[in-house]
Amino acid sequence: MNILFFLSPKQDLMYVYDDFTLRQTLEKWENNRYASIPVLNRKGEYVGTLTEGDILWGLKQQHGLDIEAAEDVPISSFAHKRDYKAVTVTTSMDQLIEAAMNQNFVPVVDDRGIFIGIVRRQAIIRYCYDKARAEARKAQSAPDACPKGSLAAGGGTGSPSQSKPCGFASSPEGGAKTSQRAAAPLYNPPVACGDSPR
Repeated sequence: MNILFFLSPKQDLMYVYDDFTLRQTLEKWENNRYASIPVLNRKGEYVGTLTEGDILWGLKQQHGLDIEAAEDVPISSFAHKRDYKAVTVTTSMDQLIEAAMNQNFVPVVDDRGIFIGIVRRQAIIRYCYDKARAEARKAQSAPDACPKGSLAAGGGTGSPSQSKPCGFASSPEGGAKTSQRAAAPLYNPPVACGDSPR
């Protein structure tokens, strides 16, 4: 499974530039209720993650700050509690899932470090959930044994002595028939999602 399958592209996201002022950041953030957003430089490179908590702690240091004064406060002066780890499009699914376990979204960059989008943790959880449900339905729909009186493939015609009940096989010697039941397929639930395409 390719990371691009889960990607929310840059043009559909909210992000800020590291040369924004506090006022610019707040005005852009006002109508988007995100807990954290990517921060880029003017080259388009991912440089960090800004959270609501970072803003609140930064405001605490600015005594008597009003909205006009916020025009003179660079957002780069606000410390980041934690910057989300970025991955590339060639990152394995195991690494992507490991990163998503510890952050709300995973920034994705190309081989030049240019930000191209994010993978939301919700998208990974949804994929894993749908995959697990599909596997469960497939296992439930597979019968444990053929209905009573049904015949094995190839035994639909001919005399009863030539037909074989489902799950039984004749001895290769052609003499006495064995009653050894063929092994039923086992259901192996997926250990990690993303190993095979949807």
